[in-house]
Amino acid sequence: MSSTRKLTPRSEPIQKRALERRASILQVTALLLEEVGQDDLTTILVAKRAEVSVGTLYHYFPNKYAILHALGEQWLEEIEIALQELEGFRVESLSLKRFVESCVERMLAAYTAQRGLLPLVQAMKGVPELKDLDGTYNSLIISAMARMFERVEVAERPAELSRLGLAYHEINHAMLLLVVNQSKADSLKTLNDLKYLSLCLLERAKSQF
Repeated sequence: MSSTRKLTPRSEPIQKRALERRASILQVTALLLEEVGQDDLTTILVAKRAEVSVGTLYHYFPNKYAILHALGEQWLEEIEIALQELEGFRVESLSLKRFVESCVERMLAAYTAQRGLLPLVQAMKGVPELKDLDGTYNSLIISAMARMFERVEVAERPAELSRLGLAYHEINHAMLLLVVNQSKADSLKTLNDLKYLSLCLLERAKSQF
């Protein structure tokens, strides 16, 4: 990470009003990401849309990368909640088809809820200050899916479970991003394709188990 770009604020907000303002800044940033993208996003633009001074904005976030990092952390928290919910299900009692449907639909809800997701994840991959978020996200998904794959008995060896987790994650992440950015008609087709591809991956692994 570049030493010239600080991501942490001077102090963490603790009062209700300060927390609400911080949340408003993140919400505005997500909307602006959809409108202008990551490259054209500026702290001046965020401050104007959030109706705060640039000085006030800097009290919460020292630069735009700090805002994006906080937005990414917020999204990862939602992803972790979704994964915890899925792991809390009795997945062993589900057919493989229903298991895939449950996983895809729950993750789709998390992807859909996050505004400006595509430019955010692009920034997580391409901006050095945000790459730790991308690594954390990948680890969360792969390890959680590997644990569930073991429970539904598609594989047993840790290396194979991790391999399947990675393959599943790459397919789902790419196609869920398509789904949330397509028209309704196309998104439904892509979602069905995603469920089919995910099921094929796991059925093939299970047949060799």
